[in-house]
Amino acid sequence: MESGRFDEILAFEIEPSIGFPKPVFLYHYPSALAALARLGKEAPNWAERFELYGAGVELANAFSELTDPVEQRTRFEKELAKRDEQGKPVYPMPEKFLRTLPFMPESAGIAFGVDRLVMLLSDQKEIDPVVFFTPEEL
Repeated sequence: MESGRFDEILAFEIEPSIGFPKPVFLYHYPSALAALARLGKEAPNWAERFELYGAGVELANAFSELTDPVEQRTRFEKELAKRDEQGKPVYPMPEKFLRTLPFMPESAGIAFGVDRLVMLLSDQKEIDPVVFFTPEEL
């Protein structure tokens, strides 16, 4: 699956209409979109990843960390080859990260967009009025 098309369909056709009237969790992301997420033990075609949506806005992104250095290296190599084919900059392999993976315990993380939640709760159409600074101000 081409992640660009998946992301495009999700962002423009699905996201704006989900999370009404209550929040919705999207999970079982295709393995091709796993990035740094571990694949499911019982369902290796799916990444152990979910996103939380409310009122058409992504509020959180979470996944179980991939700690297998061989699998992670393979994913990085595929991504770097793809970037090279597309004429994009090819970044160096993150060797230090790969060397430390075997020592990492099983873990997971979630990024919750408090600013996005504040945007929804304050009935703002754009995020700029609720953040301390915009990316353009950096």
